[in-house]
Amino acid sequence: MNTRFLETFVTLAKLHSFRATAAALHATPAAISQRIKALEDELQTVLVDRESREFRLTPNGEYLLGYARSVVEAARRLHAAASGDSKIRGRLRLGVIETVVHSWLPHYMRRLAADYPQLEVELTADVSVVLQRRLIADELDLIIRVEGSDESNVVCNALANYPVHWVARAGLLSHTRGPLALQVLQHPILTFGRGTAPHRALEDIVAKLAGVHGVPLSETRITGSPSIAVIVQLVRDGFGVAAIPRLFVDRLIESGEVVELPLQPAPPSIVVSMSRRADAPLFVHGAANSARAACAEYCHNSDKRLVEAL
Repeated sequence: MNTRFLETFVTLAKLHSFRATAAALHATPAAISQRIKALEDELQTVLVDRESREFRLTPNGEYLLGYARSVVEAARRLHAAASGDSKIRGRLRLGVIETVVHSWLPHYMRRLAADYPQLEVELTADVSVVLQRRLIADELDLIIRVEGSDESNVVCNALANYPVHWVARAGLLSHTRGPLALQVLQHPILTFGRGTAPHRALEDIVAKLAGVHGVPLSETRITGSPSIAVIVQLVRDGFGVAAIPRLFVDRLIESGEVVELPLQPAPPSIVVSMSRRADAPLFVHGAANSARAACAEYCHNSDKRLVEAL
């Protein structure tokens, strides 16, 4: 629909005169009449009562006038936004999970500083459920978390896939001590915090392994922690077996301090997503684009076993 025709209709309804409208819009009365007729043809209704001696809108014209004003005003705001200062500046309230802190966050922060030097970043690290709650409460502008969101006013985009592996300190388990699954079930099993998707998935796997091997579920122990650093340290101390992305222990595996366990089933991968409110301002969109690019670059430079961009 031609917004110029709608603007003509709104102006005509205000001035009550084709001649005055023509003067206001720097056109001829004939041109104004043609615009109104074209708009009527498109809307398939009559807007102006041409049989009345005085200027008068038809009932449909009166009814549609409010909608026309809204469209004209929206178009004006759109043009103003497009022609305004396009520099990305402001204070970005960024929330991330610790999985990102220990992987591509430094790369992202460097990219943000390079892409948008006038953008101030206020960084928060927390668990996914807290970040989601704070985003909805307008306490955060952009969050990077596990899983997505089903909130109608939140836009989510998957960023990366983190394959999860069973790992333990070298020597903690041995093929001479019986089936691997039984040995794993005898130790605390370390993973992300309770209520998270990785924790829920691990509960299902442990229940299945316990059922297959005749181990009472009450004798199994799943220890959840929101801190990757804590989980890795507990693995190094031989406290238990962990189900975490190999990314966080890859160097320890290469050094021989930690080993990957060939236990099946393997836990499902962790999908990290980015969320923002649908009405987020321009600088949030800019920061989101930089996050997508930074994550893709990090994944491209990483071993495919460790993390993969989506």
